[in-house]
Amino acid sequence: MIMENTIARFLAVGAFCLTSLAQAQVEYVDPSMGGQGFMLEPTRPTVSLPDSMVRVYPVRRDQLDDQIHSFPLTIISHRLGELFWLMPSDGLPDAWDRPAAYDQEVETPYYYSARFDDSLIQTEFTPTAHCGYFRFTFPSGKPVVLLANRRGGNFSPHGDNGVAGMERITGEGEMSPGVMQAYVYGEFSAPVKIETGSSDSGNRLTISAQTGQRILEFRYGISFISVEQAKKNLREEIPAWNFANIKRSAKDRWNEVLGQIQVEGGTSEQKRVFYTSLYRCYERMVNITEDGEYYSAFDHQVHQDVRPFYVDNWLWDTYRALEPLQTLLNPEMEADKAQSYVRMYEQSGWMPQFAVLWGNHECMTGNPIAAWMADVWAKGITNFDLSTAYAGVKKNSVEGTWLPWRRGPKCSLDDFLAEHGYMPALHPGEKETVARVHPRERRQTVSVTLAQSYDDWCAAQLARSLGNDADYQFFLKRAGDYKNVFRQDKGHVWPKDADGNWIEPYDPGFSGGQGGRDYTTENNGYTYDWDVQHDLQGLFELMGGRVQAEAKLDQLFREPLGMGKYEFWAKFPDASGLVGQFSMGNEPSLHIPFIYNYLGAPWKTQERVRMLLDTWFTDTTLGMPGDEDGGGMSAFVVFSMMGLYPVTPGVPIYDICSPVFDRITIHLPNDKTLRIICRNNSKDNKYIQIIHFNGQPRQKIWISHADIINGGTLELEMGDTPNKELGSNPTDFPPSAMAIDPKTFETGRP
Repeated sequence: MIMENTIARFLAVGAFCLTSLAQAQVEYVDPSMGGQGFMLEPTRPTVSLPDSMVRVYPVRRDQLDDQIHSFPLTIISHRLGELFWLMPSDGLPDAWDRPAAYDQEVETPYYYSARFDDSLIQTEFTPTAHCGYFRFTFPSGKPVVLLANRRGGNFSPHGDNGVAGMERITGEGEMSPGVMQAYVYGEFSAPVKIETGSSDSGNRLTISAQTGQRILEFRYGISFISVEQAKKNLREEIPAWNFANIKRSAKDRWNEVLGQIQVEGGTSEQKRVFYTSLYRCYERMVNITEDGEYYSAFDHQVHQDVRPFYVDNWLWDTYRALEPLQTLLNPEMEADKAQSYVRMYEQSGWMPQFAVLWGNHECMTGNPIAAWMADVWAKGITNFDLSTAYAGVKKNSVEGTWLPWRRGPKCSLDDFLAEHGYMPALHPGEKETVARVHPRERRQTVSVTLAQSYDDWCAAQLARSLGNDADYQFFLKRAGDYKNVFRQDKGHVWPKDADGNWIEPYDPGFSGGQGGRDYTTENNGYTYDWDVQHDLQGLFELMGGRVQAEAKLDQLFREPLGMGKYEFWAKFPDASGLVGQFSMGNEPSLHIPFIYNYLGAPWKTQERVRMLLDTWFTDTTLGMPGDEDGGGMSAFVVFSMMGLYPVTPGVPIYDICSPVFDRITIHLPNDKTLRIICRNNSKDNKYIQIIHFNGQPRQKIWISHADIINGGTLELEMGDTPNKELGSNPTDFPPSAMAIDPKTFETGRP
């Protein structure tokens, strides 16, 4: 009995320590980090549960704006707007049109609070998956809350203390699926008087409670199905008036998610950056299933499904790092997300690229669904309909258009691309002749050709997995099309006209009009020189070999702009976070620092990545170098700070770099654990000297997905001087996808 009691106490203490450690991690999250946009969109201090429908933040210009304009009841996208409009009020006549200065702000993933300067009204908020809970404290004892539609619809009283409303969500683009609705049902905690009015965007409600009431609470449910379903969501998730319980439950959920990765060592600032970045990796995708049903904007029907349905994924941004991170941490959820895309294809006839709430948002370039599907399948996630997914990927590639910011059937330029292996460019000043080309986004011919090459390589891997050798060979041939836009005598990717002539004049650093869009996407030619994730060794050959390629990569980080930053950024505002001509602030650059691993100089990757993290990702309001893109940039931070990175989605390996922490523990969902131990680690000791995995020495500067998910210990001995022998033998390089036998990796297993 004494022994049993001792063991019980030991287990209890151990459980307490683990719980305390997990709870400490959520305290490192600082949602204000990056809230003052360096060049473009700032981050927002979103309060939500992971991957959930209700997401709320104060509506203001950015983190430094000293006035709050309103609170949404949820958002549909940081860039594309909020749903419904709420604001506590002092009751003055101009309250509808007057933002309020605020102070005493508290921002966490699970709870928000602020106090307004003039009225001293305190606003608090905490979420559930489909519902929100506001608590207002009115020192004056005269509670007034304003509610309104933001984008068209209606709002009206419902019962004694309730309100109900509908908001319209309108799609955009030539293939827009049109209009859908969002619904809300809410209740106040005390008897209220509701006065109705109207505005250009719908109805306005002025809600007032009895004078003398200092605290007024508002709980509500959101639905994309009906008001009745919104009410049902509320009854299930917030059945009682208990703000503290809902807040505690939300905090526990974030502790559970963030506690999947535990880090030790490093500075407090680095932990804040790491856990804030991890928190932002749970913004997308969003599970919109409600009691086994969901409304799909892809066919405007309500569906029943035993699996959850996810939307809101900007794949051009997220296939590179965010989806691979979720594949590692949450493979079951990743399978559900992949199956959601299968459903979208079945419902609409096209595989979406940006699968947002209202349908397929026609945005960016390429067919990145191919890369994501190939990656999850290669890493052993098979619980989705691959055959149907591949049919959608193939249709996008051979029947759909590759034009930027367009979806749907192919056009004459797509036929040219298929026949000649490159998208033809116009000469400077030449008038556009193809009506379907987006007037602002233009052709982006070089980056489209590069995207087609990689995405079709990924399609080839899916075809091979299905035993379709004809399609495999077809897409594999197209995967080499990137060579058609590499000009060897200049050492750069280069646009080419329909007659096969190189465009002249052309400056890789500055040509192409606004954002380089005649030839490239948001970045200049220096970035796209390296946008060949699937065939880096083939790219090096075009550059003259590994020695020349390494020198060229060195020069990327040193190349001057050749003009003032104000002039450069006026044309390339997305190319922020500059180091020479390298742009840390945009997704096509994320893999570039790791290319040294493929050149036999991994110590340069270790050096560069540490420098980039220290420089551009800080725990300040300027701590994000570009658009964060719903986890697209944050996932780079999470991976890199752990010392891993998935350079080529579709190949189930991770490059190794220099972790910033002494010890990283990843609790995998299969009850396995990966431990990364960095001995003698410090700011100066950033160079890997020796690598052991499960006690065995290794020279390879990469690790397979199979090794990670089987658990084990990766030990790195660090030092302040590069070990230039480690990873320098070509047999130890990470595999360049086109150069390896595709059977080398089968569903994540070597």
